[in-house]
Amino acid sequence: MRVVIVTESFPPDVNGVAHCALQTARHLAARGHDPLVIAPAVAGPDADAPCPVVRVPSLPLPGYPQVRVALPSRRLAAALTAHRADVVHLASPFVLGVRGMGVAARLGLPAVAVYQTDLAGYARTYMGAGENTAWRRIRTVHTAADRTLAPSSAAVRDLEEHGVPRVRLWPRGVDTARFRPELRDESLRRELAPDGETIVGYVGRLAPEKCVELLSGVCALPGVKVVVVGDGPSGPALQNSLPGAVFLGRRTGDDLARIFASFDVFAHTGPYETFCQTVQEAMACGLTVVAPAAGGPLDLVDHARTGLLVPPHDADAVRDAVAALVADPARRAAYGRAARATVEGRTWAAVGDQLLDHYTEVLRERTAVAA
Repeated sequence: MRVVIVTESFPPDVNGVAHCALQTARHLAARGHDPLVIAPAVAGPDADAPCPVVRVPSLPLPGYPQVRVALPSRRLAAALTAHRADVVHLASPFVLGVRGMGVAARLGLPAVAVYQTDLAGYARTYMGAGENTAWRRIRTVHTAADRTLAPSSAAVRDLEEHGVPRVRLWPRGVDTARFRPELRDESLRRELAPDGETIVGYVGRLAPEKCVELLSGVCALPGVKVVVVGDGPSGPALQNSLPGAVFLGRRTGDDLARIFASFDVFAHTGPYETFCQTVQEAMACGLTVVAPAAGGPLDLVDHARTGLLVPPHDADAVRDAVAALVADPARRAAYGRAARATVEGRTWAAVGDQLLDHYTEVLRERTAVAA
């Protein structure tokens, strides 16, 4: 099967869209298919990829240079046409993906759109308005696709309630070989928490929509050390609002897995996650999780079995949940064991095979309509 993956982001970018696009390309290549990736150009060198990558001109988003926005270019249509695709895979279509949808329509190619970004939530966070406009954009883009794949039950409901047709659930995988409890590093723990504190970690972008400032109350808990991994526009402000926290910057790969496994509790604060891959990676490392009862974490965290769900935007609830886990190491360990067991079957290979089934069904439906 020849597949063109049109993605708004691709490594060396570090975010959920880029990571999922990379894992999709890897799985397609591993199963003997022929993927091609089309993505915005990046400022630095390209990362290793399992297939050819066509870069289109792009500019950094004002005020958020880690995000690059594709510019109009003939490369998209030329590359998509030359690859003779059977299916066009649109990863979080918004700018480049919308153009990819248009090219696919002109060429009569089936398109599968993967919903990954809560644009309405971002509009609410950054502009205080614009949710309806964002949903109109989402509805227009995804209605044009043969099928929309949503990563969580909450995302499926949101899309269907806003009139998006042909929505199916497609979750995300996790690398359970890379992210595992055995990587816990006592020397790293002594470096991060020299007084033997319980380590509460956050991993992700440092941006307004992630609400990392909700960890301020956790920083004040006795015997607790907050460790923040990631970068983004909110970084400088968070260093002021999270006194005593350790900021490690952006980490990736095996280094990130070692840091994850060296935490005692993982705390996620963002209420706009359509999935939340870092929660799943934390669970793979055998960590108990504190996360908002909204969006993707509702599917991932089994409350009072693998972690604790708290009301969104509630700093006191985050603090109290962490305090309860810090005070009860046995409970924390039991939740962590259950978390690891829960994700062991959620490999990228298993999830990738589900994606291939979606492609096959879409092609079959197109053939039936043509007949």
